[in-house]
Amino acid sequence: MKELFEALLAALRRGETAALCTILGASGSAPRGAGAKMAVFADGSTIGTVGGGAVELRTIEMAKEAILSKKSLIHGFSLAKNQIEDLGMICGGNVTIYIQILKPENADIISFLEEVCELFGKNENSWLLYELCGGEVAQMDIYTKARGLRRMTLDDAALAKLLTSQPVYQAGEPAYYAEPVVLAGTAYIFGGGHVGAALAPVLHYVGFRVAVFDNRPDFATPEHYPDADEVIFGQYQDFSPWITLQPEDYVTIMTPGHQADREVLLQALRSPATYIGCIGSRSKIAGTRAWLAEHGIPDEAWGRVHAPIGIPLGGRTPEEISVSIAAEMIRHRAEHMANRR
Repeated sequence: MKELFEALLAALRRGETAALCTILGASGSAPRGAGAKMAVFADGSTIGTVGGGAVELRTIEMAKEAILSKKSLIHGFSLAKNQIEDLGMICGGNVTIYIQILKPENADIISFLEEVCELFGKNENSWLLYELCGGEVAQMDIYTKARGLRRMTLDDAALAKLLTSQPVYQAGEPAYYAEPVVLAGTAYIFGGGHVGAALAPVLHYVGFRVAVFDNRPDFATPEHYPDADEVIFGQYQDFSPWITLQPEDYVTIMTPGHQADREVLLQALRSPATYIGCIGSRSKIAGTRAWLAEHGIPDEAWGRVHAPIGIPLGGRTPEEISVSIAAEMIRHRAEHMANRR
């Protein structure tokens, strides 16, 4: 998303009109869900995707026409057989796409895009919100706890329904759409071995800020983890000189040795981190639990630990295991956000 918004801002600064295409809502077996985005530029180039196939081709065509007319629009696609707007796709469902025209002469839009781009450099929960009237955006705003809303007016109850970990579209007149731009917190991967290396890109692509921590200088390099936001070389027995875990942080423990796992877990349980997961067999986990008790961790604290880590999917390869871990973390993030509303 960062690359997309930065490209849109650059185009407007060059004096070019561009289109931002966003899936507001999707049902059935649509190829992409709400929040999927694609930028279309005056030369026909694109960044991002709204699902590929016929829907995307039609959206690009409509966006190019809208750039020429400089008029935004909302369009619904039906993906079910024998319906009027059937696009000849196998999957059934409905997709509503908003094609928003961004004009370089609109200083407010440029200022707004600049604000959005600044959010990506901050580790703070933030959301993009639209108020739509008659198929047009009447207001756009950004919400963070620190800044609140500056352009739109919503009471606390209405706002809370929009601020989730997933995009939300509320139909009506006016209609409202909201999606998270940045979800605060860092996913710390302690141990950059095979599973850690496989997990980093998966977490990156589902919206986590990723940091890999390893005590081996040959492993703890950015070249090994190109999708990580940070790579830290440090010591497992005391990671406090490098990391101070916060309430929004996630901890995944998969170091090369049992003792290092225990030492990291001991420190994590003394922190307010929202998620703590540890890889290993059930016998290893039982031994770790006993060791923690010997070091003053009460038995009830074990309820915070996801161990063995991940949703059991039956996978055995590092890549398959990383998917199961990411799935558990996604579920935890959604529940955590819901509980904070």
